[in-house]
Amino acid sequence: MSSARTAKVVAAIWLALAGCKVKDPPPIEGKWIDDFERDDAGSNYYETGGGFRVADGALNARGAHNKPLWLRKKLPRDVQIELTAWSNSSDGDIKVEVFGDGRSYDPDGNRYMATGYVFIMGGWHNAKSIIARMDEHGEVGKDIVERTQPRVEPGKRYRWKITRRGKLIEWTVDGQPFLRFDDPQPLTGAGHEYFCFNNWESDSWFDDLVITPL
Repeated sequence: MSSARTAKVVAAIWLALAGCKVKDPPPIEGKWIDDFERDDAGSNYYETGGGFRVADGALNARGAHNKPLWLRKKLPRDVQIELTAWSNSSDGDIKVEVFGDGRSYDPDGNRYMATGYVFIMGGWHNAKSIIARMDEHGEVGKDIVERTQPRVEPGKRYRWKITRRGKLIEWTVDGQPFLRFDDPQPLTGAGHEYFCFNNWESDSWFDDLVITPL
């Protein structure tokens, strides 16, 4: 085959692949709600591995090993995210990520480097809760803010609210201040526009997700 014909074939293949690419749903511009009253996660989500299912009107994560379920809708820069979260495991370990790239995951079970802010309630066998800027194993006071109490109570449903205004991220639980992270270099723009549910091994659940631009 001539080089010119080869180039045309390659170009045709790339065009075909581009045409097959699934486009993201529209970005979030008004209040957006997901109550999980269906049989599966659906087309608004991108699953990077196993470990997620929808059951009894809620999203269950178990054994996902840092292969998140990404919401494919882009977040506003300043935003309020509310959700109900609970764990049926004594280990607690309820986890989401905000302002990530929408596709990253842990390929081999080693140290996971997030692309956004990681929120963990009752992590490390229910020993602490954190907000981490990308590296959940990073330096406390620099990459991480944390607290050791309260521990997650198995089966107890918690109402989370996560907000970002400018460089300040605030997390409340059941209406009470929980943690805040003041980031002098906020994660914004391309590569920092998505939300995901995440999990290691705990039996964690999520419901009534509400995302509101600020």
